[in-house]
Amino acid sequence: MTELLVSSGDGRPVTALDEGSGPNLLVVHPGGGAVTTWDGVAARLVDDFRVVRIRRRIYVPEADIALPHSMSIEASDIVAVAGLLEPPVLLVGHSSGAVAALEAALLDPSAFAGLVLYEPPMPTKELTAGTAGPRARAALDRGDPVEAMRIHMRDIVRMPANMVEAMFADQRARAAFSTYAAPQIADNEAIDALGVGVDRFATLGIPTTLVAGELSPAHLRERLADIATVLPDARIVTLAGQGHTAHLHAPDTLADTIREMARRTLHP
Repeated sequence: MTELLVSSGDGRPVTALDEGSGPNLLVVHPGGGAVTTWDGVAARLVDDFRVVRIRRRIYVPEADIALPHSMSIEASDIVAVAGLLEPPVLLVGHSSGAVAALEAALLDPSAFAGLVLYEPPMPTKELTAGTAGPRARAALDRGDPVEAMRIHMRDIVRMPANMVEAMFADQRARAAFSTYAAPQIADNEAIDALGVGVDRFATLGIPTTLVAGELSPAHLRERLADIATVLPDARIVTLAGQGHTAHLHAPDTLADTIREMARRTLHP
């Protein structure tokens, strides 16, 4: 594995993990964690593909997060990394990383041969964080990152409250959530700053696979369906028995979904 380095549009350095060889997959990891959260999926693809995983700037350890964070910055970072790769490139994004990926495709559609977007929480008909966003920010600002993340999981992701409380009962989980609270809340704010509506994607003719988890919160599947109605060349693939974390619980299944889209768009 090697590391790529490039300057983004604002002059900030952006790095990416680079491993494997073959047709190019550029992966944008989800919020709430680091680039390594996709290790399991990447490991199942590197024998056949060059897998490049961008380190999202706000999730780099001890990152200096400039507020307000914006998805336009993330889109510029993604396009900058894509510029290091020989076309064609299949762009893969997960959760807020999929929002950033979709914005990158809109910024420079010529950079990507196809898209795989796993449940981007795009504000299609309503804001994603909504009124819970300021409550999470207030908790973070008063020095309570655990409560900020509890609000995020319960009221923004909309996981069942009893499941959230069970997760937060574990001390190690609370510590992990605390580590990524600041970037996650900034991430939520950047998504809501896009505003409600996705009509701007109606001219984006890039072939797109929209990935849904059968067990994911209903609003994520609804937002995905809204995006599918706007994109000219999109299809929805539902992962049976999975939710929003198939990268952890079913990496083989998710890798196979990406592989199938790669066959359609990269012609390996």
